[in-house]
Amino acid sequence: MRTKTNVARKKFMKKQLRRAKGFVGGRRKMIRTVMESVERAEVYATRDRRTRKREFRSLWITRISAAVAGKGINYSRFMSGLAKAGVNIDRKMLAELAVRDEAAFTQLVDLAKAKTA
Repeated sequence: MRTKTNVARKKFMKKQLRRAKGFVGGRRKMIRTVMESVERAEVYATRDRRTRKREFRSLWITRISAAVAGKGINYSRFMSGLAKAGVNIDRKMLAELAVRDEAAFTQLVDLAKAKTA
């Protein structure tokens, strides 16, 4: 992005240098390298915001699967049973219940078992 000299340019440079704070060596001092580094960092940040959502969903599924395995049912049958019972709880909340509230989770497992049988 090109800006003309004086106030606007200095403001733009300062903003870019602030965004490169914490980078190592010339990546935080030399403006051309700063521009490249900040642009690349933004690309990674955008990509990884999406990746983080994917990783958390995978984590929740793993936790639910481990919790239901101890109760004598597998993950797919558990989720199918909940769907048939009309229980609309997302995987994040199910994982939290599995970790924090054993009694409530056991009730959901029993409900899912009844609907799949």
